Amino acid sequence: MSRTEIRSWIDGARWFGGKGRDWELGDVRRVGVLPGAPDGLRVTVELAEVAFDDGSSELYQLPLAFYTEPQERIAHALIGEWDDEEAGHAFVYDALHDRQAMALWLAGFARHGVAPAPPSDARGDLMFHRLPGHELDLEAHSTLFSGEQSNSSVAFGEDALMKVFRKVTPGVNPDIAIHQVLTEAGSTHVAALYGWLDLVDEETNTTIQLAMLQQFLRTASDGWDLALASVRNLFAEADLHADEVGGDFAGEAARLGVALAEVHADLAAHFPVERRDATAIDELARAMEERLVAALDVVPDLAPHEAGLRERFARLRELDAVEVQQVHGDLHLGQTLRTVKGWKIVDFEGEPAKPLAERLRPDSVWRDVAGMVRSFDYAPRVVALSSTGAEAPGEAEQRAYRASEWAARNRAAFLDAYTAQLGEDSQDANGVLLDAYLADKVVYEAVYEARNRPGWISIPLAALEETS
Repeated sequence: MSRTEIRSWIDGARWFGGKGRDWELGDVRRVGVLPGAPDGLRVTVELAEVAFDDGSSELYQLPLAFYTEPQERIAHALIGEWDDEEAGHAFVYDALHDRQAMALWLAGFARHGVAPAPPSDARGDLMFHRLPGHELDLEAHSTLFSGEQSNSSVAFGEDALMKVFRKVTPGVNPDIAIHQVLTEAGSTHVAALYGWLDLVDEETNTTIQLAMLQQFLRTASDGWDLALASVRNLFAEADLHADEVGGDFAGEAARLGVALAEVHADLAAHFPVERRDATAIDELARAMEERLVAALDVVPDLAPHEAGLRERFARLRELDAVEVQQVHGDLHLGQTLRTVKGWKIVDFEGEPAKPLAERLRPDSVWRDVAGMVRSFDYAPRVVALSSTGAEAPGEAEQRAYRASEWAARNRAAFLDAYTAQLGEDSQDANGVLLDAYLADKVVYEAVYEARNRPGWISIPLAALEETS
């Protein structure tokens, strides 16, 4: 194996989470070989350890296709050329770009019905699992989606979508666990789970989940894109309010509120619900305060709002108890899809930067609600910031006003529908929780924008100006 070429490929991949950090390539080990490959092709799953200078490490999944001859059709996916102990001299490609290689994954899911593959069927401990109720189309060609950051998704025709987890962690992947529960519960607000692929890691003796296969929502529209289109509609109509334009989004926001409430109810019915006491609430408030302190070093412009933010966090300590359960954990409009049958919520992995144990930890439903509320604030402000060309006097102020109007209308529609569907009767406590989670989210946004999109730092800061 050419460690130099493997390292170069990982370093340049969109899904690599260590960009900007100093790291070394550690152990690269083969954990599985996909059965059924034609002559001249060998398809493997490798796990590569990435060791950072601060002592931390991450594990990445590398699906590789070894060909005895160069493949011009996937030349763009060539990683390198080297001698492999099992495949001999080979031209090595990222297997997700290769339809012949991807057909082996699909065949693996199809071959084993609703039972896992016996260990003898594939080298290592690769295990395909299936849920009943859907027959896979084995004639479907694969298409790799572009533009994704932390994972890779491959569509099989119009039939199924496989998400391949690039950064993997021993243990249960919440995206699979939650989709399985919601699929078996008959939820109409997620893409149905068809199956998943995992292995038992010989080094840690724990399960590592590698991929999930689910319903492909081919005609779905991205919720973020729909929201942006609605805002542009409003900005194009100089004399109309948000409730008067043809692209008014409030009805969709309300339907999304109902969908989230129903998903939360299903999760509460099938995962444990805990009641956290005053001690746990104090720990929650203290964690938010600590994040604020760290954020002040990164974003000095937060300083004028520090007292107000601390007050919002401190009010949590007035609560006697808080219920927590399984939630989405990283919810925003970009994690939603609008289909002809309603809203679907996707990507239940939680915040990718957080450790797996933290992503699996129960939390308040109001964290999800706060994430969506902030997304309604982001959409119009992103469109306003993206406006180009000469502006007439007062045009920027008018656009800012209309952005606030759009955000307020859709926040209200979403929250009213969510609370009505949930039937919540403790509005005071919920208001304190939502307010604290919103403040915590804004602090997170300010740090993220300062580090990644300085041109957008005004969005979270504007939210603080409005609430101060």
